[in-house]
Amino acid sequence: MMSVKNNKQFGVWLDSSQATIVGRKEVDTGDFVVLGHAKNDGQGSNSNENAGNNAEQGLQQKFFKEIAAFMQNAEAVHVTGTGITQEQFIHFLADQPQFKNAEAKESTSNHMSDENLVKYVTEQFN
Repeated sequence: MMSVKNNKQFGVWLDSSQATIVGRKEVDTGDFVVLGHAKNDGQGSNSNENAGNNAEQGLQQKFFKEIAAFMQNAEAVHVTGTGITQEQFIHFLADQPQFKNAEAKESTSNHMSDENLVKYVTEQFN
């Protein structure tokens, strides 16, 4: 009988402005729980579009780093949400040395309550 390897699994729901991070209570065992939330503050109005894009990219990097900080030594990450932010986040993870071997999967889903997200992530890893 094969043993199920409870590796360091995480789930993230995100869009361009907010994220909810789900992981196991005891890092690699136990039930999935919400580990935290991250927000992308956005820079508001910017008259210079080029400066605006640079500022936005900088804020997005900061946002992604904030999310990644919850996922120490992740081995498997399920990223879900709306828009293209999940893809950008997966690319961001692939560029980070500590996540380069993490398996990332993505799906599209509307915003859900923390409780429903925990259920959703649990199903993704069962």
